[in-house]
Amino acid sequence: MILRRDRAMTAVLIMLDVAFYAGRSGTVSAADIAERSELARRGIEPLLQALSRSGLLESIRGPRGGYRLGRPRRDISLVDIIEAVLNTDADANDGPQGALFQKVLAPCWDKFDQKLITQMNKTTLDDLVKQAESAGLKRPLAEPITFSI
Repeated sequence: MILRRDRAMTAVLIMLDVAFYAGRSGTVSAADIAERSELARRGIEPLLQALSRSGLLESIRGPRGGYRLGRPRRDISLVDIIEAVLNTDADANDGPQGALFQKVLAPCWDKFDQKLITQMNKTTLDDLVKQAESAGLKRPLAEPITFSI
């Protein structure tokens, strides 16, 4: 697998979890997201905050609080999610340098990057939820209604 499992992929996983298990009407807690994703809750909190600040997620307070989508899943592309959580500082020079990098590798990587961005712009959360459903993943049943007489 060429793509690393880093901050961007974790953010996409968080958004997919919220879209799959909560949608626009329900909510999911940070603890549930962390448990299903097998991640530490404190590790995903900064991502949840960044996604909330960008408007992709809504944070709901209270005993039934949690997170839900900030807009319809068909209107959220993978690029939207990644841009919300990645620091795109163009002045950062913490990577390789030199003539081979500048004249050969960087332009090659830029081409790959543009192709990937084009494809990710075409892919929405709705597409990923449909893939999850066709893969046989099931949402939990709603809490049963109990009547007392």
